[in-house]
Amino acid sequence: MLVLTVTGYAWAAMEGLVNGLTTADVISNADRPADGARDILLVGMDSRVDAQGNPLPQDMLAKLNAGVADGELNTDSLILLHVPNDGKKAVALSMPRDSYVTIPGFGQHKINSAYARGKLAAKKDLEAQGVTDEKELELRSNQEGAKTLIATIEALTGQTIDNYASINLLGFYDITNAIGGVDVCLKQDTSDPLSGADFKAGRQTVSGVKALAFVRQRHGLLRGDLDRVVRQQVFLAGLANKVLSAGTLTDPAKLNNLVEAIQKSVVVNKGWDILSFAQQLKGLTGGQIQFRTIPIVNPEYDTPDGMAVQVDPAEVRQFVAKLSGKKVTKPSAPSPAEITVDVYNTSNVQGLAGTVSEALVAQGFMQGEIANDEPRQASVVQAATGERASAQAVADALGGGLAVEESAEITSGHVRVLLAPDYDPSGASAAGGPAGGGNAPGTKAPSQAGKGSAEEPITADGVTCVN
Repeated sequence: MLVLTVTGYAWAAMEGLVNGLTTADVISNADRPADGARDILLVGMDSRVDAQGNPLPQDMLAKLNAGVADGELNTDSLILLHVPNDGKKAVALSMPRDSYVTIPGFGQHKINSAYARGKLAAKKDLEAQGVTDEKELELRSNQEGAKTLIATIEALTGQTIDNYASINLLGFYDITNAIGGVDVCLKQDTSDPLSGADFKAGRQTVSGVKALAFVRQRHGLLRGDLDRVVRQQVFLAGLANKVLSAGTLTDPAKLNNLVEAIQKSVVVNKGWDILSFAQQLKGLTGGQIQFRTIPIVNPEYDTPDGMAVQVDPAEVRQFVAKLSGKKVTKPSAPSPAEITVDVYNTSNVQGLAGTVSEALVAQGFMQGEIANDEPRQASVVQAATGERASAQAVADALGGGLAVEESAEITSGHVRVLLAPDYDPSGASAAGGPAGGGNAPGTKAPSQAGKGSAEEPITADGVTCVN
C-alpha cells in the first residue's frame, strides 16, 4: 500500500492500474482533505480471499502459512500515513493490533477487532432486513466494517481520515515478489514455527513467503507485538527505498508485475483521485518518510478481552497533532462539583464502593450511584466521549495511577469508577487528593521503553537492524 501511495507518479500514465482497482464506498467527500494535508489509513487484513472476494486456494493458504481462520476478519496491521499538502515528506504512524481502545458503538476492545465487529453487526442487520444474496451481504457488511474501523482510528488519533487502502495476505506476497524482495537486517537469529519465520542474524533480502513471515512474527521476540510493529516499519521503509530506486521504476517487467499484484489484492476508497495525488509526491525520497509508533502506556494490559496494549487516547492525540504540525491543546476538566461519580465494586472487598464514594464526595465531587458490578480484573475510570479530562480528574483524586478511558455508554457529566481487585484503597488520602503517587498493585507505570514517542523514528533511507 505504501507502493501505491508514494510511487504512483512512475506509472501515472498507466490508467489500467486505477481502472482495475477494487473500490469501496467507505468515506464521504473523498479526495478533499479539510486541513490541507492528507491522512490515509493503511490496513493489512488477515483475509483469506482476494480483493474481489474470491477464496484463496488451499495450496496458496498453506504456502502463506496462514493457519486456520478464526471466523473473524481481523486487521493485523494499522498505519496512519500523514502527508502534508506539499507532498515532500510523510509520516507513517503504526498502531499495535492489540491496542485497547474505544470502538464507537461497541465499547472498549482491541483495535484489531473493530472491522470485524462492525461487519458482523451490519451483516445481522442486513439479514434482518431480508437481504439474502451472499455477495451483497459481503460487500455491504465489509463496507460497514471499514467505516467502523475508520471511526475508531479517528476517535483515537483526533485526525480525519481522508483516504483508505487495504491489502490482504496474498497481495503482500505478490507485491514483494514483484519488486524482487526487500533488504532487512536482524540483530540475532530467530525462529518461530507459528509464523514460519526462520532467519539468521544480519542483513538479507526477503520476499514472498519469507517476507510475510518476517512481518508477522511476534512469538519469540523480546517485546512481542511491539517488535512486530517495528519489523513492519523497517520492512515498509526498505520497500519504499527499493521502489523509489530507479532499478524498480525503470524495469518494465517489475512494473507490470507490481501493477498486477496491486490490482489483485488492494482495495481503496471510492472517489480517491490517486493519479492526481501521486503527482503531489514527485519530490518524495526515502529519507523523507518517517515511521513512528503511537505512545504506549502498558504493553501487558490485562483486560476482559485478554492481554492487550494499553494506550492513553489523550496522549496519542497530542503525539499525532505534534507530528502533523497542529497546535496541541489540552482540555481542562470541569470543577469537582460539576462531576457526578458513580462507583461500582467489582472486587470481593466489602463496602469498597461506599468508602471510595465518600472519599470523593469529601473532595467536592457529586455522589452518584453506589453498587456492586460483575467481577473484572482491572480497575478503570470512565467518562463520556469527549470528556476524558473529567475521568482523569477523578483518577488523580483517587491516586494509584488508575487507567482512564472514554465510553459511549457513560452519560455526559458523569464519571464511572469500576473498582477491581487490583485497586489499592491507600492510593487516595483521607484528606482528599492523591497520596504517594505510586502505582496500585496490578498496574504499571508508563514504560519509556515501550512508548512510541520515546523511540527514534525509522526512515526509508538505509537499512535498520532490529530484533
